[in-house]
Amino acid sequence: MNILITGAASGIALSVVKKISKDDHVYLTVHNKKQIPRLKRLLEKYDNIEIFKLDVTSAWDRRKVLKLNIDVFISNAAIGEGGSIVDIDFDRVRENYEVNVFSNFELTQLVLRNMLKNDSGKIIIISSIASQFIMPFLGSYASTKSSISTLGLTLRKELSTLTSNIHVSVIEPGCYHTGFNQVMLDNKYNYIDSSSPFYKSIDEIYKKEHRFFKLIEKKSLRTVSNKIIEVIYDECPKALYRVPIEQSIFVKLYMIFKR
Repeated sequence: MNILITGAASGIALSVVKKISKDDHVYLTVHNKKQIPRLKRLLEKYDNIEIFKLDVTSAWDRRKVLKLNIDVFISNAAIGEGGSIVDIDFDRVRENYEVNVFSNFELTQLVLRNMLKNDSGKIIIISSIASQFIMPFLGSYASTKSSISTLGLTLRKELSTLTSNIHVSVIEPGCYHTGFNQVMLDNKYNYIDSSSPFYKSIDEIYKKEHRFFKLIEKKSLRTVSNKIIEVIYDECPKALYRVPIEQSIFVKLYMIFKR
């Protein structure tokens, strides 16, 4: 089986690849060539892995997948932009959508060409529990994840009218400590200046956000990586998965009492 994983330089994708069967061939892609040597060092014991640059926003790079016969595509590439809807530069929001939504689904369209020809395949879209969670200053990122989940689940229904042999699943991981959340929380402070209505509250916002994520983030990626592995090898995977279950329950309760 041939498995393609985008955005594989670190975090969840890196934890997943170590659990994939050695009998399967894995294509790992990264945003730029500078990330390749480090990833090769980390995975030097695995001889079933091929690493190459695939910037999902590059039409040229996206077309590389047409030469590959992919059985399982894990759409994982993403960026996160923090900032208030009041004063965020919408060029940053556009970039967030370009990477997380538009480019990922353009790539999915290309992967689907061979899957439809072969009448076989599996697409796993990595969204986020943020798609269900309204939190101040994370609206740009969270809304891209809501879009990803909706598009993925819609694609599943559309494909079901054509074939029962191509499966689409959306996985919405909760908060895991990979460093991604901290980058997203902090990057807004590069843009907040004295003209922002939130300028005087920066310290309070910073402390509250980091305190919350320190409390809720899971240090181990085991639950999410195990779930992705389960979906890879499940013959009939479900449409939607949320892990870990306790964070999914927490989000539902939070949204009830904190609206």
